Amino acid sequence: MQQFTRLGAIVCALLAVGTASAAAQGATDLPEGVTKEMVADGQKIFKGQGLCQACHGPEGKGVPGLGANLTDTEWLHSDGSHQAIIESILKGVSADKSSTGSVMPPKGGSGLSEKQVRAVAAYVWSVSRPAK
Repeated sequence: MQQFTRLGAIVCALLAVGTASAAAQGATDLPEGVTKEMVADGQKIFKGQGLCQACHGPEGKGVPGLGANLTDTEWLHSDGSHQAIIESILKGVSADKSSTGSVMPPKGGSGLSEKQVRAVAAYVWSVSRPAK
């Protein structure tokens, strides 16, 4: 009986370590400094006050002639990293560098704070990655 109790304790310990390890691995799927909460906040801003969906569509798939598709892995003028997306949002995109020929003003023409820009960039980064 004591062997079964000890075996049960070992199995529970291994399961706990495995669960913690899986949770930690999931956290490393996001760029450094990005949290799931930032991604969720960024989605709300993208679809609301950020004005992003006006040109990029509500799911980020783009609006022909206005805004690029943000859900694929193709990036025209950056490596698609979280930091590069932040820089694109902050600086905007000129018509000659746009895939649609349209201008994206800095911050998409909205009055987003730096924290909000980082959150939107986290959301855009997340939708540009293939589902696992």
